[in-house]
Amino acid sequence: MILSDIGQAVRTRRAELGLSQVQLAHLSGLSRQTLVGLENGTLNDLGVNRVAQVLAVLGLDVPPLSTQARRKKRGLWMAAKSASVSYADELAPETLGKALASGAVPPPFAAHLTHLLDEAPVPVVVMAVEEAAERAHVPPRRVWRNVARLADALAVHRKALWA
Repeated sequence: MILSDIGQAVRTRRAELGLSQVQLAHLSGLSRQTLVGLENGTLNDLGVNRVAQVLAVLGLDVPPLSTQARRKKRGLWMAAKSASVSYADELAPETLGKALASGAVPPPFAAHLTHLLDEAPVPVVVMAVEEAAERAHVPPRRVWRNVARLADALAVHRKALWA
């Protein structure tokens, strides 16, 4: 669940309980400004303990942690798009998946893979690895070893990150 969803649930539940923002802020130990930001979806961050505090006051349960929402995302597609951002030839998600699963760099896409491993957000690479492993029916650990080999072979700047 993202913070803006939590904020909406907090607003709805607070209203159901007939609490003002000032009252809820006082009961949960938050400032009114923090609560306003949470409810309006403008708050960028709120620690886990503080979120749990306000949810507990309202009697709201934290949803169970799961990867269900993440699995709906297209990790290889996002990674391939990130890798292709500066290049005329686009790296296809299928080609990227095979490269990650095999550890072999298709020659025309060495620069793409270098860009991916040097510049892409880590969660995007993690999703791509997970999806590549699933598609190739191999353990993710094997794909991570390939990523480390690719980073070394391509001499990427973030090579130590993938080791």
